[in-house]
Amino acid sequence: MKKRGVNTIILIVGSKLILLEAIPRLFDPQQTNAQGMFIFAIIGILVNGLAALRVRGSKSMNAQVVAIHLLEDVLGWVAVLVVSIVLMFTELYFLDPLLSILITCFVLYNVIRNLRKTLSLFLQAVPENVDLEELENQLRAIEEVESIHHTHVWSMDGEHHVLSTHIVVNEQTSKDDVRCIKEAINSVSRELNFVHTTVEIEYGEGDCNMAVS
Repeated sequence: MKKRGVNTIILIVGSKLILLEAIPRLFDPQQTNAQGMFIFAIIGILVNGLAALRVRGSKSMNAQVVAIHLLEDVLGWVAVLVVSIVLMFTELYFLDPLLSILITCFVLYNVIRNLRKTLSLFLQAVPENVDLEELENQLRAIEEVESIHHTHVWSMDGEHHVLSTHIVVNEQTSKDDVRCIKEAINSVSRELNFVHTTVEIEYGEGDCNMAVS
């Protein structure tokens, strides 16, 4: 979690520094070495492009932030490549800072969007890909389950989720039936890729240790 926050801060600070550098140059363009830019752009695209391909399939928040950083690098080098080709034949030097500004704004948009998801992790909000109401309906449908309450779902890192719930059964429910109920709940949680499930079995509505006196 801390590493994810650090990555986000680095991206925001880095983007701010780029904007502070690029905006003044937009009004005072500087001549550049187009041939050198072209060579470095090709190398940058290849290196960062391969790295981005390696992490793009991951669903973890940290990997997504890293992917954004790599995307920033790839797009930045593509911008350098385009500008270098144009500058080989023209003197439109303002294109360099202009593309830097556009790319940085795009990266900031994605960083802020993922920052919202990160804050949801800190607040232990229900993951976006989990329908809590549907999950509760599945649990209620399990045989011998009379009702459920205090069902909570949160995510550890945006990919690995945790489920906690209280299951109310009849006072006559046997240990074997309780074992079957837990197995059914674990089966539901596995289908939703939960990595940890905590189930408290209660015999009757008044058996909850979280009930208000």
